[in-house]
Amino acid sequence: MSHSISPHAALIVVDVQPDFMPGGALACHQGDGIVPGIHELLRSRVFRHVVATQDWHPRGHVSFASSHPGRMPFEQIDLYGQPQTLWPDHCVQGTTGAELHPAIDWSALDVLIRKGSDPGVDSYTGFRENHGVAGVRPHTGLAGWLQERDVDEVFVCGLARDVCVLWTAQDALELGFRASLLWDLSRPVTPDTDAATRTTLLAQGISITESSELRRN
Repeated sequence: MSHSISPHAALIVVDVQPDFMPGGALACHQGDGIVPGIHELLRSRVFRHVVATQDWHPRGHVSFASSHPGRMPFEQIDLYGQPQTLWPDHCVQGTTGAELHPAIDWSALDVLIRKGSDPGVDSYTGFRENHGVAGVRPHTGLAGWLQERDVDEVFVCGLARDVCVLWTAQDALELGFRASLLWDLSRPVTPDTDAATRTTLLAQGISITESSELRRN
């Protein structure tokens, strides 16, 4: 079934960076498989508004397992009263692994949201940081930027499908946008999570679609 893209829709490309590719510091399952499709989607100019997010961590970030002596990557700890997965050091500011993927033509990009730059707070979505010391999730300003341009629907793709892409779609819905996830242009950290991700998306009213179904209104 085709999906008509209105002038009031935006594309959000989440964290397509070398560190999330095979061989990278925090490789997603077949993460490089989405690069050609995202490149072509951006070149098609189907979307009037295009946003990208970029993981942009300082060294010693609180989400890094290396910042917690005795802990290993992918362990979970309690941080500010919330569960926090500990990750390998990744997307460190100024490193090659943190750059936007060089095989994608980013010239259609309207705005770049760098996230995770607070050393004491993780950030999975382009809309809000994760819970911090005060128990709140500060906004990045993206929701307001989209609303000022009369955007009422977002399509989310990128990495990782089971973490930052999922959270971005969930935040979009919670903040008043209709949300769809482009399944073929996203990949998970591990495919073991795909069934749970699908169940969560559909239960919350987030559509699952494919890039081949998109057409300009």
